[in-house]
Amino acid sequence: MSEEDDIILAELDDEELVQQMFDDLYDGLKEEIEEGVNILIGRGWMPYCVLTEALVGGMTIVGADFRDGILFVPEVLLAANAMKGGMAILKPLLAETGAPQVGKMVIGTVKGDIHDIGKNLVSMMMEGAGFEVVDLGINNAVESYLEALEAEKPDILGMSALLTTTMPYMKVVIDTLVEQGIRDDYTVLVGGAPLNEEFGKAIGADAYCRDAAVAVETAKEYMSRKHNRMSA
Repeated sequence: MSEEDDIILAELDDEELVQQMFDDLYDGLKEEIEEGVNILIGRGWMPYCVLTEALVGGMTIVGADFRDGILFVPEVLLAANAMKGGMAILKPLLAETGAPQVGKMVIGTVKGDIHDIGKNLVSMMMEGAGFEVVDLGINNAVESYLEALEAEKPDILGMSALLTTTMPYMKVVIDTLVEQGIRDDYTVLVGGAPLNEEFGKAIGADAYCRDAAVAVETAKEYMSRKHNRMSA
């Protein structure tokens, strides 16, 4: 047994603890992340600081290594699951303190398509970046997207498809938004294995995101543009 195995989180100072949490997130250790979150809160950290510095900080490393092909989907799902454990503790505390959200996203796989690993990964990584995510699950008809947009008033609509046969349904959704005069109210991001940049442009999406890490970067970029426009 190496010394590594006997690290007692509570004995680490704040900086060491955050570094250790980066490692634990990377390794997908949910219980350790939950413990780390509780320790930092116990030391008087603001929930928002725990979220951004420890969890989002850690997931940023995971996202970069996923993008660069060092980590793969199973490892990222484990990391995201550990992140979720920490988020579950922070969510009620964040609500109490009225912490700023980066933005809000509604996401779902389109009608006829029951694939959700990619979508789940995007949801988790977006939450990991500080977005509020409303996940509609799989097989969503245009009506369920419209209802969610109406109810949730998100900044971003994300649609995913894994089949060439369900891809065109994304256009149905976007065309409906255009018909209703609400297309410009949302940033529409699309993704999924059979899609590409050209397809995204052709159907009128704002951007095609080839993976979860790109989706997060793109979403952040659009949010900062939106804030700049609002303050201009």
